[in-house]
Amino acid sequence: MLTVFWDMQGPITISFLEKGSTVNSANYCELLRQVKKDIKNKRRGHQSKGVILHHDNARPHTAAQTVQTINELGWELLPHPPYSPDLAPSDFHLFGPLKAFTRGTKFESDNEVKSVVSDWLRHQSKDFYAEGIRKLVHRWEKCVTVLGDYVEK
Repeated sequence: MLTVFWDMQGPITISFLEKGSTVNSANYCELLRQVKKDIKNKRRGHQSKGVILHHDNARPHTAAQTVQTINELGWELLPHPPYSPDLAPSDFHLFGPLKAFTRGTKFESDNEVKSVVSDWLRHQSKDFYAEGIRKLVHRWEKCVTVLGDYVEK
C-alpha cells in the first residue's frame, strides 16, 4: 500500500507499507512524525508548524492516539465529512494518472513497483501538485455549501 503526503510543491513523504502489514494508529503516528522531519528537510524555510493535514476518516486516522499525535505536532486537521472520497486529493487527482502511467506494465518485483511509482511521483511538475490542491479548495467549498453531502467534481 502506498501513502503519499504532498503539498503544492510535490511529494513530501512517500511510504510503502510492507507486505503482510496493516495500517494502525501506531504506525500511522510514526509516519506522521516522519512527515514532520521530511517537511523540515524538504521545505526549508517552512516550519512544520502551521501544517494543515487532510486525510480521510479511516479508523487509524481518527483513533485517539492519532488525534493526540497531530495535536502534539501542532498541526491543524482539515475535517473530512464521512463517505466523501471525492475530497481526498490523492484519490481524485493523484492516483488516477499514476494508474494510467503504470497500466499494462509487468513488474518483476515489489521493489521495481516502488521505484517506478516513487520516480513518477517525484517527476510530476509543481503545477501538477498545485492543481490538485486548487481542486481540493473548490471541492471543499462545494461540500460546505451542500452541508457535507456527496460532491462530485
